[in-house]
Amino acid sequence: MAFKYFAVLALVAAVSAGVLPVQQVYHGAAPAVAYAHAPVAVAHAPVAVAHPVLAKHDDEYDPHPQYKFGYDVQDALSGDSKSQVEERDGDVVRGEYSLIDADGFKRTVQYTSDPENGFNAVVNRVPVDHVIKTVAPVAAVPVYHH
Repeated sequence: MAFKYFAVLALVAAVSAGVLPVQQVYHGAAPAVAYAHAPVAVAHAPVAVAHPVLAKHDDEYDPHPQYKFGYDVQDALSGDSKSQVEERDGDVVRGEYSLIDADGFKRTVQYTSDPENGFNAVVNRVPVDHVIKTVAPVAAVPVYHH
């Protein structure tokens, strides 16, 4: 094992000293500032064989996709309150989501997206009228020392 370390170190020393020729490696345009450094040995990895890419068949393509979905979470224990609805008709998407921010404001975002206007969102923030109740802390357990 020690011989392998010695052989590798001898090879590195020979390359660094310039005894063994090393192929130059260029990456695109030359830098504006030239740096002086020792030559570098380059090991080339074997070329990977390209595999065919699996793609959807044309009969699975929907030229006019449509969907609608939504959810609503109202957790009285943790105070978590959020909802979202969204629908798509072709290239047009419309939706809205809301949540309670950490600062006590309700954020509601109404958004649309279409090829002509791109993505547009309107954000509204209003203070929550009621105080969100947090989970009551667990009573402290007395610790006894001997």
